[in-house]
Amino acid sequence: MTIHFILNGEDVSMNATSADRLVDLLRERFGLHGAQADCRRGTCGKCLVLMDGRLAPSCLLPAFKARGREIVTYEGFAQTDEYADIAAGFAEAGVECCGFCDKGKILAAAAVVERSSRPTKEEILAEMAEVPCRCTDPETLVRGVQAAAERREGRRYRRASQ
Repeated sequence: MTIHFILNGEDVSMNATSADRLVDLLRERFGLHGAQADCRRGTCGKCLVLMDGRLAPSCLLPAFKARGREIVTYEGFAQTDEYADIAAGFAEAGVECCGFCDKGKILAAAAVVERSSRPTKEEILAEMAEVPCRCTDPETLVRGVQAAAERREGRRYRRASQ
């Protein structure tokens, strides 16, 4: 079957079988290696992508679930102003990820900031639970995501007032 969707802002299509998983096709067909299928159970957080702005474990997703959706991988997100906001917010708060979880935590932060301009501690911790690595203490993560949200709102406000 042919599947049409938006990948990192571009209209794409791919042929897939019902057995194909999205993570494998992102890596093999599109050369996007940010998502990794380490556990193949959706529990490690290494395969996370944003699907229509929400976190999704691409190792569990049949490729056909991408049909008509917008998929953003770490590589695509890293090219955005929103990524710069999160990176700056994390740096400001002292968030240092271990390398195993960094991509997943950044995408989780993106998902929560997309939904809320002033995310609560509970909202942030619920989203970060999708990335089980505990290399950074939860309070620091909360401060980093809240700082990123403030930066994003400030950038939006500056644009609107120009």
